[in-house]
Amino acid sequence: MSLVRFAVRDCFYGHQAEQNMFESLRRYRFIVLAFLVTLMLTGSIELWMDRSPLGPDGKFGLWEGNIWSSENSQRFADPYSFTHLVHGLLFFMLLWLAARKLPVRYRFLIAVLLEAGWEILENSPLIINRYREVTISLGYVGDSVLNSLSDILMMSIAFLFACRARPWISVAALITIEVGCALWIRDNLTLNIIMLIHPVDAIKAWQMAGRPLP
Repeated sequence: MSLVRFAVRDCFYGHQAEQNMFESLRRYRFIVLAFLVTLMLTGSIELWMDRSPLGPDGKFGLWEGNIWSSENSQRFADPYSFTHLVHGLLFFMLLWLAARKLPVRYRFLIAVLLEAGWEILENSPLIINRYREVTISLGYVGDSVLNSLSDILMMSIAFLFACRARPWISVAALITIEVGCALWIRDNLTLNIIMLIHPVDAIKAWQMAGRPLP
């Protein structure tokens, strides 16, 4: 008899979990669809802007670890992908402060739209030239469409992580990424913003000292 009760209970909870999963999909289908549409629109706009789908060499790659390489910002991911994780953590925190009454799913969509807008602006001649003039990205030609869409994905992953994590864990993750990138590539989101807005010669000299000899 107990075996029968166990089987019935297992069947009931299994069915209930399946129902909950489908209900979640139905509940968030608008957000999922909006996310995919945003990716497609961003990619289409960048193609219209003559951005390269896979980089100048037309080759697909998952990772490029050398920030001084011409393949940086062309592959699916690179060290600067970590700065987009920081975007996600910051967007969650800022939107929690500014729009906490909005459901998280709508805040997520706002973050995705903000990131997509930045990716389009970042790949405009205005920002590309600014990077080349004042930062260590001397040969920067803009992101490939693949890398740009990956940046949006990285931000989204970090935003969703922050949704589930305790605030102190998100703050610790943010600090770890920023300090880790500073030690690893002598650059991070904080330094990137400083150099774009108000370049500091001492910072650029320190960053350039990490460039490998030809």
